[in-house]
Amino acid sequence: MDILEHISPRLTLFLILYGGAAVTAVILCLYLLLRRGNAFVADIKPPKRLRRWAAAFFASVALSHAWWLLFYIYSWEARSVSFFLVCLLDCVTMPTTVFGTMLSMLQDRKRPIWPFVAALLPIVVLGLLQIFCRDIDIVTPCVVYILVLYALFTLYMLVAVNQYGHWLRDNYADLEHKEVRLSHILIVVLLLFVVSDEFVLESSFMVYFVRVIVFVLFGILLWRVETLPQLEVSSKLEEGQPTGGESEDHDLLQQKVPVIPSNIGQLLEKHCVDAHLYLQHDLTLSQLAAAVGTNRSYLSQYFSSQGMTYNAYINNLRVNHFVSLYREAVASQRPFTIQQLACDSGYRSYSTFSLSFKQRMGQSVTAWIRDKEE
Repeated sequence: MDILEHISPRLTLFLILYGGAAVTAVILCLYLLLRRGNAFVADIKPPKRLRRWAAAFFASVALSHAWWLLFYIYSWEARSVSFFLVCLLDCVTMPTTVFGTMLSMLQDRKRPIWPFVAALLPIVVLGLLQIFCRDIDIVTPCVVYILVLYALFTLYMLVAVNQYGHWLRDNYADLEHKEVRLSHILIVVLLLFVVSDEFVLESSFMVYFVRVIVFVLFGILLWRVETLPQLEVSSKLEEGQPTGGESEDHDLLQQKVPVIPSNIGQLLEKHCVDAHLYLQHDLTLSQLAAAVGTNRSYLSQYFSSQGMTYNAYINNLRVNHFVSLYREAVASQRPFTIQQLACDSGYRSYSTFSLSFKQRMGQSVTAWIRDKEE
C-alpha cells in the first residue's frame, strides 16, 4: 500500500503505456500466427513468411518489455549482470526480427537473412565480455555498432527496394499495395525507437514520446503486412531452370541471347489490345504471355527491346482507353464521372489512375480535361 502511495501520476501513465504496448504486441503476435484469414482486407492474402517475421518482431517487443520490467522490479542496478544481459537480449532479438520483417517484404526473390544475423555475433561477444569484465565500458561500442549496422542495412534496403520496384514493373500491371517503400519509413522509426530508448530516457518528454511511437509503429507495420498481397514468383525461371518442359526457353536463358519471335507484336495486338485484355485487374506478365500463346521470357524480352516495362505497356493502353471513353461520353452528352471512367478503364484506384495518366499524357487528368473543354 505504501508503494502505491508513492507512485506518481507520471509513472502511472508510463506504466499504462508501457504495459499497453506489451499487451498489444502479444495480441498482434497471436493474431498473425493463429488467424488464417485477413481481418482487415479480406480479399488480400499476405505472404506467410512476412506474417511470421512480423509476429516474431511483435514477440520480441513483448519479451523486451517483460524482461526490462522484471529488471526494474528486482534489480534496478545499472551495470549489473542482469542489466547487461537484458541489453544483450535486446541487441540480438530486435535487429534480427527487424531485418527478417523488412527482407520478407521483398518478393522478387528470397534474400537470405543469415549474413545480417552473423553480423550480430560481435555484439554477442562484446556483451559476454562486458558481463565478465564490468570494469571495461563496452556498452557504448555495442550501441555504436548496432547503429552502424542499422545504417548499413538501410543502405542495402535502398538498393533492394529499387530492384524490387523494377521487378514489379516488369511483371505486374497494378502496383497498388505492392510497392514497399514504406519499409524505409519503418526502419527510420525503428532506429528512432532504439536510439531514444538507449539515450534519452532522462527526458520525461521523450519517455512518453517513445511509448507513443511504439503504437504508431505497430499500426503501420500491421497495415503493411495485411495489405501486401502474396505475389507469384517463378523461382525455377529465376534460377534459369526450365518450367513445364520449356527446353527452348531454358536454352534461351542459358545462352542469354534475346531471340524474340517476330510476331509477338501482332499477337499482343490481337489477344491484348483488340480483346481488351488489359482491362483485367491484376493482369500479370505470365497471364498475358499465356493468353498471347508465348512464354514469359520472350514477352519480357520483347518489352525490353521496345524500351518499356510491362507495367508501362498495360497502363498506356488503359489511359488510351480512358481517353476514348471520355470522348465518347462527351460526344454523346451523357453524364459521367472521371472516377467511373477510370474504373471502366481497368483501374481499381483513382490515385493509381491519376499517376498513370500523368506519366502517359504529361499532365494531370484535371488539367487535360480543362484543356479539352476550352
